[in-house]
Amino acid sequence: MPDQYVVPQFIDAEDKIFGPITARQFIILMVVGMMVFMFFKLLPFVTFLIVDVPLVMLGGTIAFVRINGQPFHYFMLNLVQTLKKPHVRVWDKNLNDAQIRAYVKQAPPVPPMVEPRKTPLGSSRLQELALVVNTGGVYKPDEE
Repeated sequence: MPDQYVVPQFIDAEDKIFGPITARQFIILMVVGMMVFMFFKLLPFVTFLIVDVPLVMLGGTIAFVRINGQPFHYFMLNLVQTLKKPHVRVWDKNLNDAQIRAYVKQAPPVPPMVEPRKTPLGSSRLQELALVVNTGGVYKPDEE
């Protein structure tokens, strides 16, 4: 009997470490918490509030918000990549209209005939292979 292996089912689900919080979310919250503590010690209280309220909101957004099933930081990376691409595509037109019309009127070249690499399996050979697979290799067609 061939070996049987367990196939993982939910490979896209992150592991939970503290209740509903994943390791990624925990690390993000720890970094934000350390920054809040550092600003609390270094800045006056009013400046601390002005700086840390947006920081905590941004950290919570990055940790918990999902857009289209993806974590927020993946969404932000995709947004930055999209904004870096040019919005207008320019075609470097070197041909004039008459040359383009002449090119369009040309008949397309006939593609060469390509022979198939393998001959299709006959129904008897296909049945033998199906029987070998179904019996788990117990049936051997060469032993007949």
